[in-house]
Amino acid sequence: MSYSLNEVEATAKRATRGAGYAWGLAEDAAKATRWLCAHDIDGVGQLARLLSSESETRLALAAINGVWAAKGVLCPFRTGCLLSDCAHLLNEQPIEMVQVAAPVVLVPFAALAARRLEVVVTVECDGDVAVTDGQILSMPSQWSEIAETVTIQISGTLPASSPRQTRARPNAVDWDTLNRFAHKTYAPATEESRLLGAGAGLSDND
Repeated sequence: MSYSLNEVEATAKRATRGAGYAWGLAEDAAKATRWLCAHDIDGVGQLARLLSSESETRLALAAINGVWAAKGVLCPFRTGCLLSDCAHLLNEQPIEMVQVAAPVVLVPFAALAARRLEVVVTVECDGDVAVTDGQILSMPSQWSEIAETVTIQISGTLPASSPRQTRARPNAVDWDTLNRFAHKTYAPATEESRLLGAGAGLSDND
């Protein structure tokens, strides 16, 4: 099955919220998932695996002075939001991180930083390199699930363009996983809600 990017973003947002994240962070995670899918990267799969397996990765950053790190594996959503908020730091020096879960999820946030600064940004993850200006992306198809080191800096050369997708074709199991988490955001039905909702309720029009 294929899904529109709007469907992907809406489902990703509810799924992330259903996994226990605040709505604001869920919105950012959904936009990152959409951005990855638009650039032909399996954002749905990345999100599904993160929501299914992570618990320690929700830790906050210890500090942004020097190397970014936490007492455990860094959450790519929180770290990515901090990256986009602190994009100006890239004008001074590279940003280095250690122990990041699903590091490919950082790329959309690096893209946002690139757009804000109007520069080209390179994300190097254990030797693999992604380069983006926020619109064009050059990167390998496969990245590690957990990065030992990540370096983000202003640098890199881009091709003239890169493929863009208008629909996503996620793995059915991953899509079902997102919907399972999304279902947790739905309020349970009550007799009152049934009466106020669609359908005849207790009335009989026959």
